[in-house]
Order: sequence, then structure tokens, then C-alpha cells
Amino acid sequence: MPDSRVPRRRRFLVCEPRHFAVQYAINPWMSTGRPVDVIRALDQWQSLVDAYRAHGHTVHTVQPVSGLPDMVFAANSAVVVEGRVFGSRFHAPERRPESVPYAAWFKTEGFEVHPSEAVCEGEGDLVPAGRWILAGTGFRTTREAHREAQEYFGVPVISLTLVDPYFYHLDTALFVLDDGSGGTPGTAGNVAYYPGAFSPGSREVLERLYPDAVIATREDALAFGLNSVSDGRHVFISPGARGLADRLAVLGYVPVPVDLSEFHKAGGGIKCCTQEIREIRS
Repeated sequence: MPDSRVPRRRRFLVCEPRHFAVQYAINPWMSTGRPVDVIRALDQWQSLVDAYRAHGHTVHTVQPVSGLPDMVFAANSAVVVEGRVFGSRFHAPERRPESVPYAAWFKTEGFEVHPSEAVCEGEGDLVPAGRWILAGTGFRTTREAHREAQEYFGVPVISLTLVDPYFYHLDTALFVLDDGSGGTPGTAGNVAYYPGAFSPGSREVLERLYPDAVIATREDALAFGLNSVSDGRHVFISPGARGLADRLAVLGYVPVPVDLSEFHKAGGGIKCCTQEIREIRS
């Protein structure tokens, strides 16, 4: 079983947490009374970058901007599918300026950037999953953004309703283990998710799409175990999600624990810090 999982090299965009802090509270994890250890955050972030590179992935960085403490959460800045960038329009006024430096980075690198007209928080809520995009709504990204993304990418977008404020972004409640691109033609790949984060109808949709999904407990979800990144074999995962990591290992995945606990104070983890640049495959 372990040898059947084939990794695919990825290209990631990240942002150094030089200005990371909790200066406001826009989700249940955030409290301005919990100080951030910036030195520890920098060390943890560097460990993530090192882990990606050690497993053959390419990592790019965008320069952090003073006064934007959440800019480290690169996933929220956009979603990239086949070399096309759908830019973000943040729900919270405090985060709206983050869109500018990220859009500038993509344009400098030669990408087409389409700024969202509706509230949309990038890969936080838009999760490319092979033949379709899974899209969260309920707390941040709107259904109007789901429709806009579908029109822009020409890829089916499947709306999923989030109901638990602790899982305010889709990428805190679900991640793609395998998008099906390296397996049997026509397969939809697989995901891991926590059912309690979703409305009843959305749970039924996920059960139909992914009958073999890896189901996480609330404990593992609260440990940011679903804010993970998979390359199809290696799963970069919070060390606190031990039960989930054990289940993944049984299925032939290789858990790569990376401690980003300092970022949990702002409601983020491994995936939040990671924007994937998906280019057209030859």
C-alpha cells in the first residue's frame, strides 16, 4: 500500500511572518490578549518551507508588508487554476489591503489576475479538487463568488455550507489528499474532512462525491489537522492531529508533522500559510 502513493511536485507561494500579530479578532481563535511570539513564528514558518523543499517542492516568497499581520496566510490571497489567478476580496476590512501585494506578485510573474467582485477569500474557501472546485460559504466567501469563479475558470464549482464558526474557512474543515490527476483516468481523487463543520445537505454531497473519504474527528479538526497540504503521498500535517495522521499512514500516506502552533492563535495553520500555484500541465 505505501508504495502505491505517488507524490507530485508542487509550486507554492508563501509570505514570511515578519509582521505577524493578533491585532484584531475576526474568528473564534483570535484574541488580542494572546501575544504572538514572532521569533517562534518565524522559526516554525521556516520549518514548513524547509519541509516543502526537502520533499522536492518549489517555494516562492512574496514580501511581507508592515501593518498587514495576516499576510502570512497566503492561501487566502487567491486561487490559481491552470495558470489563471482569481484574486481575493476579503470579508474583514482589516485584511482587504492584502490583495494588492499578492496581485502585484502574480502580475510581475506574468499571470493573468481576475479580481473577485464578490467577497472571496481565495484557497481558504475555494479548494481545487481535480475535475471540480469545492467551495465553502457561510462565514466568509459568498455564493456569488462561487458563481464568479465558475465563470472565470470554466470548472464546475460545488458549494458547501459551513456551519461551525471554529471552521470558518473550508480549508480548516477539509483538504484534498489526491486530486485524481495521477491515478486512474476519470477518478475524482479523495479528501479528508470533518462532517460536523458542514450543513446536513453539504455532508450528503460530500458523501456522494467521496464515499471513501477519510473522516476526521472534531479533536483532530480543532488541532488544525485538516488545514493540511498533500502532494499525493506526503501529507504536511499538524503534529497535534495524531489520530488523523495514524489513519492516513494506514492508507499509505506519509505524514510529515510540521508544528505551526503559533499561527493557531490567529486561526491558521499549514494550508493557510500556503498558496499553491497550479499551472497548465503538459
